[in-house]
Amino acid sequence: MNTQLLTRWRHRAGRDEGALSLEAMILLPLLILVVCLIIAFGRIQAAGNTVDAAARNAARAASLERSGGAGRAAGERVAQDVLSQQGLPCTSFSTSISTGGFSARLGEPSVTTATVSCTVRLSDIGMPGLPGSKTLTANFTSPIDTYRQRN
Repeated sequence: MNTQLLTRWRHRAGRDEGALSLEAMILLPLLILVVCLIIAFGRIQAAGNTVDAAARNAARAASLERSGGAGRAAGERVAQDVLSQQGLPCTSFSTSISTGGFSARLGEPSVTTATVSCTVRLSDIGMPGLPGSKTLTANFTSPIDTYRQRN
């Protein structure tokens, strides 16, 4: 009788019934979590690249103008254009263009700096523990032509 019981136990212990369902229940949430993290980091990286490009283009556009006011207006316009062309929806957006370099005398080297900040929404990813938004900021400095007449 003991041999029959031992044989029956070995036969039942060798079965895998339900093991796949159990593995799927454990691994599926982890897989979803990893995919959500990849999406979040990808969105942050792409948004960071776009904000960098906006700051670079804004500083360059400002440096090509002849006055501080025109430089500030051109830089802000270009930064906003870059963000909209790239399809980056900012929940809040700010641009700051330094114009002190425009007051330098002709022949003196000077620069202008653009700072662009954009808050990107992450709440639509739906991952627990992920912040609802992230603010990305980029700075870029561009030289103003030393021998170009300034107003």
